[in-house]
Amino acid sequence: MSKKTSNILFFVSGAAVGAAAGILFAPEKGRETRSWLSYRLEKYRDTLSDLLEELVEDRGRVTSSAKSEGQRVIQDAKDKAEKLLGDVDSLINEINSRKEI
Repeated sequence: MSKKTSNILFFVSGAAVGAAAGILFAPEKGRETRSWLSYRLEKYRDTLSDLLEELVEDRGRVTSSAKSEGQRVIQDAKDKAEKLLGDVDSLINEINSRKEI
């Protein structure tokens, strides 16, 4: 994974989490806002899952000269993507619990 891809991943992740937090703490418009946010987070989770699968597939394509460094970078990215998936799941659960109120 290149540095550019990594930077894009972190930017998009930060923007999504920031937007979600902003909507959660902004004056709520009610059930519609929470439903919309839940839908967007689920799409975000799916995108992260796809990216994670792509990272795992790309792991096998790393050349031998950079294999160990590439594997370390891929593992770091995988760990961060899994953490983000956990954060997204937590936000979805929080939103869904507020829907019931």
